[in-house]
Order: sequence, then structure tokens, then C-alpha cells
Amino acid sequence: MATVQTVRGPVDSAQLGSVLMHEHVFVLSEEIRENYPDYWDEEERIADAVRKLTELAARGISTIVDPTVIGLGRYIPRIQRINEQVDINIIVATGVYTYNDVPLHFHFQGPGLLFDTPEPMVDLFVRDLTEGIAGTSVKAAFLKCAIEAEGMTPGVERVMRAVAQAHRQTGAPITVHTNVHNQSGLLAQKLLADEGVDLTKVVMGHSGDSTDLEYLTRLADAGSLLGMDRFGLDLLLPFEQRVDTIAELARRGYAEKMVLSQDASCFIDWFPHELRLQAAPNWNYTHISDDVLPALQQRGVTEEQITTMLVDNPRRYFDSAG
Repeated sequence: MATVQTVRGPVDSAQLGSVLMHEHVFVLSEEIRENYPDYWDEEERIADAVRKLTELAARGISTIVDPTVIGLGRYIPRIQRINEQVDINIIVATGVYTYNDVPLHFHFQGPGLLFDTPEPMVDLFVRDLTEGIAGTSVKAAFLKCAIEAEGMTPGVERVMRAVAQAHRQTGAPITVHTNVHNQSGLLAQKLLADEGVDLTKVVMGHSGDSTDLEYLTRLADAGSLLGMDRFGLDLLLPFEQRVDTIAELARRGYAEKMVLSQDASCFIDWFPHELRLQAAPNWNYTHISDDVLPALQQRGVTEEQITTMLVDNPRRYFDSAG
């Protein structure tokens, strides 16, 4: 077994229990929040997060994996305050979230740029993984990058290569936000493989937005885990199609290649809060426990296969680190 870094400190991977592999505590535009804080009450939001995570833990979920990185409002001291009040493991990430360009901080510095230096993102990612984040004792346990409808833009490619280099230095596994509609997971796999990444250490996030079994099995057969991780976002793909796809993949022997989650959060400031609740009423932490697992069982997915997806696959993902 491996030691996995969490917000509360190192945990043996055998103690992770049932894991949701892609959940956020908060998704925030931090600069906007700090300058226009009308919608934000720090104490109220922390109390709300404690309540929601406590409800999740009561369902038997022991661990959430939180891929909130630069670009999504990562702020570890706030997460520490929450985790002090909830008995759940929170595993955090390092990386940069962009669909197009790198943050301006990196625009002029790096290989071949105005200030021709080694890639500065690599050192930042490695520091988060090995020393701690933002002066705290909390270490990241995995890396996160994204590729969206825009495809492999120069900025996306640069971040992805930096993630791959940090992975090679540390052994930390990787999660990639993908867009299934342009099959961007295949582009990500090719680049990561070219960079020497073991694809068995990669989750292809948001694969659950697709019903294209040929595409999904191609990703899985190349080694990656499929992130079936947007339950509750029925606007993107209806509930029935999501569970039918998982059930069919499990029937074909792919339970060992899937992980489950919702990509939910206690609060996200990308959408008006009340309208978001109306548009996606099931987009919350407990949807899998309350609705998804019973629906999968009704479709013939076994308890053993559910354990594989919730317990065994996440453990192997983190066992591979180092």
C-alpha cells in the first residue's frame, strides 16, 4: 500500500474507503470574490460546506478527491478549516485549469519566450507535491490539467506537458478534464504518452458525459481510468443514459476501468446560485449514494463491481504514486 497525502495529513491508501474521485469543495473566481464579495459570506459558506460534507460522510463515503487547482480558486487554509470539522479525507491537487491560454503570470517566462527559462510551472507543481501548498503542511497528491472544446491549444499543451514533467519527477497520478464531444481524451492520451506518462496513472475526467462505447473503450484499453463523474449534470447527459453506459461497460468487463463521482461542489460562482439549483437539482454530493448506486444495481451491476469502482480503483490509482 501507499501513503496518500490528504488535507489532514498522510493516510494509508488502504484506509481511503469509498472514494468519490472528482468533487470540489468550492469553485471560485478568487479575484472577483475578493473585489466584489456581495455573494460571499465566509462563515456561512464554511458552515454550509461542513453540513454538506457531513451528510456525504454519513452515506459511507470516506474520501473525496478535489481537483481544484489554479484557475478554479484553490485556497487551502479555508479547506483546512472545513476539514477540521468533518471526518472525511479530502485529497487536493496541483496544476493549472485552462481551456485556452496559460495565466498571464506565465505568458512571458518559459522555454523560448521573452524570458527564456525552464518551464516555471513544473517547479511549482513539484513543490506543491513534495513540500506543501502556500506555506501550509498540506501536500497535493495528484496533478490536474484540462482540454476542452478548443482542443490542444498552445496554452493547454504547455500546461499538459508541465503536468507530465512533474508526474515524471514525482510519480504523482494525473486527472485530465476532457470534452467528450471532440474526443479530446484521445489527444490528451497521445500527448501524455509521448511525454512518457504511464496512462494507467491517468483518469480521463468527464468520460461519463459520453455514450460512445467505442470512444470510451479506446480510452480504457489504452490504460486510463474513465471518470464517470458528472452525475447530476443531467443538462449535459440525462441520468438514464449515464447509468446505462456504466452498466454496459461493467457488463463488458470494464468495471476495473471506471471511477465514480459528481463534479459537485458546496458552492460554485460560475452560475447564479438559485438558478443553478433549479437547472440541476440533483447536482450534489449525495446523488450517487441515494440514486445512482441503486439504479446501477437495478441494471445488474454487482456489489463487487461497485466496490471495484468506489474502493479498489481509487486505491490503485494512488498506490501507483511514487
